[in-house]
Amino acid sequence: MKYWVARAKAEGLARGIAGLVPSYNIYPVGMRSEKKVRHLNIPGHAHELTFSCYRKMPLLSSEISKVWVLQAIDAARKDRGFSLYAFVIMPEHVHIIIHPHEPATEISWFLKSMKQSVARKASRWLSEHDPHRHDKLSIKKKDNRREFRFWQAGGGYDRNIENPDTLNLMIEYIHHNPVRRGLVEQAADWKWSSASWYERGECVLKIDPLFW
Repeated sequence: MKYWVARAKAEGLARGIAGLVPSYNIYPVGMRSEKKVRHLNIPGHAHELTFSCYRKMPLLSSEISKVWVLQAIDAARKDRGFSLYAFVIMPEHVHIIIHPHEPATEISWFLKSMKQSVARKASRWLSEHDPHRHDKLSIKKKDNRREFRFWQAGGGYDRNIENPDTLNLMIEYIHHNPVRRGLVEQAADWKWSSASWYERGECVLKIDPLFW
């Protein structure tokens, strides 16, 4: 498959994105308002979602945890009616670019379905194989119940993508996360992203055709 995403100079990429994405659609992780993120479901818009592990711990460092994320993304997009345009799984956070099939579809449905699936699998696995770590990831509620936390509370970032040029930049930008972190030299060499799909038509997860 031809890698059609336009190349952008590394030093100008972040600045270009900042100018293309409205600031009111960016919700930084860790802000008090994070738990009240508004997902703006504007007809025709794609969404770039970024969400982090609990306290930004590298809980996605192992292969099995990354596989849980892949399974959850695939199930959520089918169950909730979304096209998947791109993704990157980093050790402590995830980037996904999706497009709802129906304008009325809530982005929060996708996030809740995906994140809950991963958290349940992680909780079961850690309970059996690493109880001590499971306890460290559990918080005490006001009623003295213990609650397991895999993801940072709240909605993370939700960026509305309004046109093809912005979409191209965002795909390119998230694909280069592993390169900027020094995990690989080429974006397509990172197994846990869709970069290889755009480079050579191969990926651990099927990517849907771009439609605008």
